[in-house]
Amino acid sequence: MTTLDIMLPYYGNVALMQAAVNSILAQSDPNWRLTVVDDGKEPDVPGWFAGLGDERVSYQRNEKNLGVTGNYRKCLGLVREEHFVMMGTDDIMLPEYVATVRAALAERPGTGMIQPGVQVIDGEGALSDGLVDQAKRRLYAPKVQGTLLMSGEELATSLLRGNWLFFPSICWRTEAVRTAGFRDNLEVTQDLALVIDLLVAGEQMLIADAVCFQYRRHAVSISSQQAFTGARFAEANRFFMDVADRLDAHGWPQAAKASRRHVSSRLHALTMVPGALKNRQSEGARTLLRHVAGSDHR
Repeated sequence: MTTLDIMLPYYGNVALMQAAVNSILAQSDPNWRLTVVDDGKEPDVPGWFAGLGDERVSYQRNEKNLGVTGNYRKCLGLVREEHFVMMGTDDIMLPEYVATVRAALAERPGTGMIQPGVQVIDGEGALSDGLVDQAKRRLYAPKVQGTLLMSGEELATSLLRGNWLFFPSICWRTEAVRTAGFRDNLEVTQDLALVIDLLVAGEQMLIADAVCFQYRRHAVSISSQQAFTGARFAEANRFFMDVADRLDAHGWPQAAKASRRHVSSRLHALTMVPGALKNRQSEGARTLLRHVAGSDHR
């Protein structure tokens, strides 16, 4: 079986990025290749990578900032293997991640997506189990013992009710993602859009219960102006409505219904309302409440 390509589109905190890279270096299965594409300008980063001395690690810095989607596209263009991971620069691979994913690929060669078991950690690296993650695990995520293969309208409906995936932990089939591509007009829903595109194209997802990845969820500061504008939910609503129309045309009425309702997204918006009010974001609070009430639904 081929080597696993690990792509790391980097921008931001240097220490967290270094922790992510060190977690890759500590993998029990050595059959991986790491490519880091630096979209920032931190002065000491190139030298740190040069000092690693591991031929499996390659590093390059963009001449100009490409932004999130642009850097994703560049990373995708650099993938050389049949499967890859687009890891977050503040996440952690537990030592058995590569071994777990490669074992899953041996079980189901050519699988479009593999979602292994994930722990959520906070900004300090401690295990975290907030309300949003509890709801995803208990209400929306399928119950898996060992592995479970899902696809089609069943999986699309499940994810549109509540997106329980962890994008940076997913292993993707390279050609499937290159065919689907990343969308220009999406940011917070880019991951779900890609998965829905792949499901419509006939790809399958293998879900494994083996916990081998840590996803870092940073707390939303009550003093953050941008967090409570409601902009992310305006984007989410456009996405869900567009997907509903598309899935109706595709002959997946249950998935289309789930997309129009997008219950989990609306509940998430509800949890943000107190912060918007406390932060004097009155227009943001109105945007959030419209999303919660479904008043902007067709």
